[in-house]
Amino acid sequence: MRYYELDKEEKEILDAVERDDFKSIPGVKKEIERLRSFARASLNREKNINIRLSERDLQKLKAKAAEKGIPYQTLVASVLHQYTDK
Repeated sequence: MRYYELDKEEKEILDAVERDDFKSIPGVKKEIERLRSFARASLNREKNINIRLSERDLQKLKAKAAEKGIPYQTLVASVLHQYTDK
């Protein structure tokens, strides 16, 4: 097992956990679900964009999408998503 040096704040948290100082608050499950819903809403927001493409590029995109059996807008979004995740 690796050993990591804890900073002051981490040591305080570890000590509190070991002393069993953390107690559940009333309504914690409801609060967790509320915060999860905020996270889902912020992560799943979609925006429309307009982009100018040559007719030839658009036709090639549509042909590639047809080969894969998906709408061309989905293909474009997928390619952009893959590019931004690198």
